[in-house]
Amino acid sequence: MAVLLSAGLIGAKPQTVMAASKPPNAIYKVDTDKKVVALTFDISWGNKVPEPVLDILQKEGVKKATFFLSGPWTLRHPKIAKRIQNMGFEIGNHGNLHKDFSNYPNSWIREQVALSEKAIQQVTGVKTKLIRTPNGDFNPRVLKTLHDMGYTVIQWNTDSLDWKNPGEQAIVKRVVSRAVPGDIILMHASDSSKQITVALPQIIHQLRAKGYQFVTVSELLSNAKVSTKVES
Repeated sequence: MAVLLSAGLIGAKPQTVMAASKPPNAIYKVDTDKKVVALTFDISWGNKVPEPVLDILQKEGVKKATFFLSGPWTLRHPKIAKRIQNMGFEIGNHGNLHKDFSNYPNSWIREQVALSEKAIQQVTGVKTKLIRTPNGDFNPRVLKTLHDMGYTVIQWNTDSLDWKNPGEQAIVKRVVSRAVPGDIILMHASDSSKQITVALPQIIHQLRAKGYQFVTVSELLSNAKVSTKVES
């Protein structure tokens, strides 16, 4: 048995159903008593922030994180993409054009995902199976299309809002105060996130001080029950 939420209905009440009968859904966190969280980073543009983020993870000894890369960015910055792969981090798909999937037909979605998948595999050798849609946008039709392509859609339970650049301490406080066991934490390593390089070391230190360990999204999924609703 698993607690599931119908795709796209974030405000709905969860229902207990047989796992075999569940429709495709997006994953926000996992239910676990273990103090583990997945740090995830979306990258769609820029080359000023990604490498400093990687430098911080390396310096802090964080060996497990998940990066969602767009196809065009990967082709423009192959050295950085290869470094992400060589450091052992998990790589997921972040689409091709940064547009809401729900506004386009299934054929367009399949084309966009295939283009990004091809670019990432060409540069890193990784065939992606996890996807975070641009802007986190989806509906039941999008979820089914991606599921039929063999993808698992990954959302987040804790949003750093780092792309809004609200101040380093605001980013740190938001992440550290909201994180829970089994959390998927959204951050960005795109150049639009101008304060993440200052906030990230503090986030790592404070989460560790609370007893958290860092794992990949796939490790979360393999070791705990999936939750498809956001914590309030």
